Amino acid sequence: MVELPEGRDWEMVVFDVDGTLMDVDGYHPDLIPLIREVEARGLTVSLASGRTLPNVTPIKQSLGVSGFIVAENGGMVWDSDQGHEIVALADGSRARAAAQWLATQIDGFDDAGIESNRWRETEWCLYEREDAELMCQLLAYTEWSDLIVVSTGFAIHITAPGVDKASGLRVAFEQRGIDPSRVLVCGDAPNDVSMFEMCGFSVAVNDAHDGVAEAADLLTEARGTEGSVELLRALIDTL
Repeated sequence: MVELPEGRDWEMVVFDVDGTLMDVDGYHPDLIPLIREVEARGLTVSLASGRTLPNVTPIKQSLGVSGFIVAENGGMVWDSDQGHEIVALADGSRARAAAQWLATQIDGFDDAGIESNRWRETEWCLYEREDAELMCQLLAYTEWSDLIVVSTGFAIHITAPGVDKASGLRVAFEQRGIDPSRVLVCGDAPNDVSMFEMCGFSVAVNDAHDGVAEAADLLTEARGTEGSVELLRALIDTL
């Protein structure tokens, strides 16, 4: 089991969703009871995901956590438990226009992207089968050269510059008056690295993407969602 640093007064733990709390089979059977035990012991749990806000909201409700939601890789922030309005950090129209242009340059490119784009406000997401490297090369010489292309293992996101999970967390932390150095974060993909760098302690689940484990302070022994269960058990032992 992972060993967390002793003597840390954690104020919050933030989890990525896909590949961390959930996989294609859903939740690990022990996950929800453990998360609720963490909350019962006074530690707030929040979520930071590449999913859309309408998609993450029922996940938050099913987990029964009292924290906030950072969605669309930092583009959307909603702290409903504290009565804050939804904050959008970008306009996704340029990302969508970039995808439409790419479809004129790459044979078979599906600019409509993934189904959840109908709810997406600050970015645009494409299927993983697209060539992210080629997308970057082509966009580099266009009016969209400032946009960021990132693959998460579930989708390829086209996002506005300066918008990532850290920027979304910064807004949410300021709303609650939380010190990032007292926050523990857990994830598995390149879009989680920005929050690893921002917060006090970071954990990558064991099967994280290339470069992600190296960016974290700690790597779980168990893989995927079982790694999150391992972390939660270790965390409970410290509370």
